[in-house]
Amino acid sequence: MKIRPLHDRILIKRVEEGEVRKGGIIIPDTAKEKPQEGKVIAVGNGKLNEDGKRIPLDVKAGDKILFGKYSGNEVKIDEEEYVIMKEEDVLAILE
Repeated sequence: MKIRPLHDRILIKRVEEGEVRKGGIIIPDTAKEKPQEGKVIAVGNGKLNEDGKRIPLDVKAGDKILFGKYSGNEVKIDEEEYVIMKEEDVLAILE
């Protein structure tokens, strides 16, 4: 299924971390925090300014980004989990 977010929203797939060990203890999946790093899958066309001109987004599909812990809305598409959020919730682009 193809999906394109509207306006200044972006579709992100979280980058899952490997098994985390602290002091030799294996942390179960239920106790792990969700990663704050993701890959941009799709972006909207941009936000309209007061003059009706479209402002393009700084992020593009394929970028790896950092975002806030509680940012965006989680959605499930074709049995895959994604996050949809506004571009302003993106903290940084990883290069």
